Amino acid sequence: MEDNSVENTDPSLTQQVQRLHQLTVYGRWCFVGCLWLTVAPVSLWNLRTEFALWRQYFTWVAVRYGLASHPLSTLGLTFCIAMTAAVLVWQSRNVLLGLPKEEKQRLEKQVFQIRQQGPSHPLWKWISH
Repeated sequence: MEDNSVENTDPSLTQQVQRLHQLTVYGRWCFVGCLWLTVAPVSLWNLRTEFALWRQYFTWVAVRYGLASHPLSTLGLTFCIAMTAAVLVWQSRNVLLGLPKEEKQRLEKQVFQIRQQGPSHPLWKWISH
């Protein structure tokens, strides 16, 4: 109940929490993008010999054994796909159901810390204007 009263009396807090959440969304998508630009190409490059085999004789067994014989590449691609799916599910939940109370409180706490530190905080310019 205390959080609602703070939110109702301080509209700038609500706006700053929204900006901080927006930064969190951008940060997560940037991380996923960096994964796809760094880890995925290396993983796919290591599987290039398997691609030639799959073009000639494509079966799911060939795919399975190809991935099993390149565990680091498989792990890299799995990590890229899993992180993409996790961010999609997280953002979809926030869009469809709104921010969970715990997440909102965490963001409010972080905004208060940024406000307390002032202009010396790296995120000050992003949330203060």
